Amino acid sequence: MDLPIGDRIRHYRGPRRQDVVAGLVGISVDYYSQIERGLRIPTIGVLHQIARELGVPTAALLAETTVSAAKPSDTAAPAIARALMGCGPAPNTRPVEPRLLRERVESAWRSWQSSPTRFTDAAEVLPALIADVEHADHAHRTDADPGERREVLRIAADMYFLLRSYLRRTGRVDLSMMAADRAMRAAEDADDPLRIAAAQWNLGHVLLAAGDADGAEQTAVRGAEQLQPQVANGDVRFAAMQGALHLVSVVACARRRDWWTARDRLLEVAAPAARRAGEGNIMWTVFGPTNVALHLVSIEMEAGEAADALRRADSIDMSWMPSLERSFTHLIEVARCYDLRREDAAVLLQLLQAEEVAPEDMVRTAAARDMTVGLMRRARATHARQAEALAGRMGLL
Repeated sequence: MDLPIGDRIRHYRGPRRQDVVAGLVGISVDYYSQIERGLRIPTIGVLHQIARELGVPTAALLAETTVSAAKPSDTAAPAIARALMGCGPAPNTRPVEPRLLRERVESAWRSWQSSPTRFTDAAEVLPALIADVEHADHAHRTDADPGERREVLRIAADMYFLLRSYLRRTGRVDLSMMAADRAMRAAEDADDPLRIAAAQWNLGHVLLAAGDADGAEQTAVRGAEQLQPQVANGDVRFAAMQGALHLVSVVACARRRDWWTARDRLLEVAAPAARRAGEGNIMWTVFGPTNVALHLVSIEMEAGEAADALRRADSIDMSWMPSLERSFTHLIEVARCYDLRREDAAVLLQLLQAEEVAPEDMVRTAAARDMTVGLMRRARATHARQAEALAGRMGLL
């Protein structure tokens, strides 16, 4: 169990009343309550007395790290990293047909966007998929059929887009950057403008994860500008991709706490693009009016405008949303709004809903872990016990 001292004491106290334990230890109830809430650090003597009354070794109550560090940042499957480094089939092995590779990549994408066990599923299918796609890429470099060669490159770009998303969410920003770079090269070699734009969108997200908001904004703005000729011709696919790039620049502004620019760019640039494109999932970006509305909730939440964020969240219909990750993120952001208002019952409800939607995402999301421990520390007994049960399922206890 990797929790602060106060939370450990509360865990081992269980259903026993605070005043009873405090009386047996010989300290005031207020002092004991402050210890459990993390407001006071007990002396070694007091800690020893508490441990004795709780029936656990004193060492069981000692902790050096906080709950936000409980989950290792790198949760990527080792086999995926090895496959990315080139552990594939022998050079003389016959490559998988492009048609079959396309089916496998699209199946992996659908699973990634819709499966509650998407991390487990990805860890099972990605190693072989990476190896087979890269092997096909090498095998078709001297292909006499330029159309087939181009299709393999498109497949490779789409697979690297998925890999970029997986690696970023599992904490491997370094490998995520590598995947984004390979996606860009594949898209450029395929001479596919839509995938080049998608590669820029993916690169923008990696730069955001790396803390480079300026680089992400520049990449997104440049990519959006390059799409203007196709957008002017009325191609809805390019309008959606341009809008998705605008959203990256919006997030970059928000990361710099430039709330007004983020709002203006969202409402004046991204929202009109969403109205033109309609709801869709071009290049797996899930861009459309709903996603724009979700980003506005995010901005208000990050800016500390919890009431406005919640008001906007109430008007969003998530029934269409095909992306489990986007739905999960929205639930966590709504929970954070309630957390800002200290509405513990609502925070707990949102966290439980988020767990139901995406249990594997819960374990990997720092905000979810921090809010869960916060509830354990401060909420009334009923909610604190439910939060503690949730913490147990998340591996925090």
